[in-house]
Amino acid sequence: MVVRVAQAARRFRGKNKAPKWTKPDGGTVSVMVLPLAVTDPADLARLGRLFGAMWYIKRAVQRDARARVDAYWAAHHERNGPGAKAVRQRLGLSREALERCAYRHLEGSVHLKHHASKALAMHMADEVWNGVQRHLFANATGQRHGRPEVGRRHDFTRIPGRARSHTTADKWETFRLAGTLHGHAMAYTDGGRHEMQQPRWMPKPTAPSGTVPTDKTTASGKPSMRKANWWDHTGPLAVVFAGGPAGEAGDLVLPVRIPQGAGQWARVEHFLADPGRWHKVDLVRRRKPGAPGGWVYEAHLMVLGPGHTSPAVREMRQQATRLDRIGGVDGNVSDLSIVSFPTALDPGTGVPASTEITLTDAERALLEKRAKKRRGRARALERSRRAMNTGQYGLSKKQTRRADRRASKGLPARTVTVPGGARAARSDGVPKQAFRRDRLSADYREQRARQTEAAASAAEHRRFRARTVAREVIAAHGVNLTVEDCDIRTWHRLWGKRLSRTTPGMLISALDRECRAAGGRLVRASTWSTVLSQHCLCGRRVSKTLWDREHRCIACGLVGKRDLVSAAPAAFVRLADVDDPRTAYLDSNLSRHAQIVYAEALEEALGESTTPCRNIPRGAGRVAVPRQRRETSAPRTAGRWHPPSNPG
Repeated sequence: MVVRVAQAARRFRGKNKAPKWTKPDGGTVSVMVLPLAVTDPADLARLGRLFGAMWYIKRAVQRDARARVDAYWAAHHERNGPGAKAVRQRLGLSREALERCAYRHLEGSVHLKHHASKALAMHMADEVWNGVQRHLFANATGQRHGRPEVGRRHDFTRIPGRARSHTTADKWETFRLAGTLHGHAMAYTDGGRHEMQQPRWMPKPTAPSGTVPTDKTTASGKPSMRKANWWDHTGPLAVVFAGGPAGEAGDLVLPVRIPQGAGQWARVEHFLADPGRWHKVDLVRRRKPGAPGGWVYEAHLMVLGPGHTSPAVREMRQQATRLDRIGGVDGNVSDLSIVSFPTALDPGTGVPASTEITLTDAERALLEKRAKKRRGRARALERSRRAMNTGQYGLSKKQTRRADRRASKGLPARTVTVPGGARAARSDGVPKQAFRRDRLSADYREQRARQTEAAASAAEHRRFRARTVAREVIAAHGVNLTVEDCDIRTWHRLWGKRLSRTTPGMLISALDRECRAAGGRLVRASTWSTVLSQHCLCGRRVSKTLWDREHRCIACGLVGKRDLVSAAPAAFVRLADVDDPRTAYLDSNLSRHAQIVYAEALEEALGESTTPCRNIPRGAGRVAVPRQRRETSAPRTAGRWHPPSNPG
């Protein structure tokens, strides 16, 4: 007789009955990137194992989520019958179900639980659910994201951390930032006696030892004692992964290198001076061939509250807010044109102003230099791939003729190390061997890492240029601008390489952010209801092709550059609903009135740029200024970065 004992169902913690915690300041958060000075080979190896284990967990959860998503869309009859929610519950398409899935993969594996913790696996499942949620549920415009895809291991660069508890003291479940800014400054300024000097090989802070008093008291009235831990560390800053899996001995301590330089202390103090605002720490790695192991590691610290704004930028935004002007923006493939008018349309309050943002000679030279390097790296990568996979490529025409000549002369065949012909493919053009199965050399991987690093540097340079240009634009034309609601994706399909040089979409997005930060707004108007490029300020429709770069109106005689004339009427676009670009229309009476009021000044503004943009890219086109003798008695270290006398 077999007796079956019923096993009790596994119990989970229920819902929290306390009031839900909400982010202060309207939920505003900001992120600061903290470089990690990881030089210990043991720490580098442990980080590699940690990222490898987390990628395996993410891949397993993504595969399960993709299978469940496919089953969800296949059950269309059941979704139309009992309902989509019931189908999702049956298939396990929820945040809690994916978390249980991550737990099963972690507990069922042999090696993963020796490197990753349960809290990291849970938060990784939450990241996967965010992508699945964007695929299942459409956004406000009715669009959905694609199916969750499983990426490559080398593309996995971020381990999300768990947000700290703001209701329970001393509770970080994954990565925590230990130490204080004051302790960091005192440690690397020798007690504040000289400027900040962070060594290249930064030592790892050690956990406090001994005992410390607590808030509680014993029966005799003396304060109770407890063992010191990382919460009592007040020295240099470090990212700590404590309480990890049993397979890794000790805490993972990663020293933090804070940014230093001219004007950096105010930004560092804004993010790091108040530990109560620290919210979450994500561990991120970035490819860098020159670094040990080929990776550099960063801690992305999320802080509750807005980011840091320098005093110069705040003053510039305040001045832009005080400008009582309205303007229009015309985005083009090669340039960006802005024309603004005084809001009162009174000659006594100002004149029209125009700006054309184009690539300078220094920027073109810099782009050509980068493109040449990029082409050289691409050729080197292709040669390396062909040399390591000679069986997958045929001979080129020149190599074939050379082989035929040697064969006709009776000479032995020469081995071709780098075949230059086409890749071996089937009759339908598909390669016989997938590119992912090719053998790659160590030099190939290093060159590809350098290519990735150069692309990231170029992208950061484009973002810096966009921010600089946007600030100059609102400083000259105000914070109330109007732009046509164009689909940049269509431009990319037609002029992809050209757009990567001028980045009009990035410029317009940066202009939108700067207008909102200064208290204004960049309004978008539909091109179908306004047709600004085919209208004159007088209200007459002037048809032009894309090849016509000059505007000529027969009715009023206005002559000017096509892009500037297209930007001028945008200042007089009105919308019945500001959030709906389709409700836009052109107020021809107001634009005609402005044309009459500003006759000569308007023609001058539409003929050429009256407020040229003065942005200079970093590392190009800089003019050497002779050094002048200082007449003050300032010390030799004036202008360098010093911590304040009382950093705390």
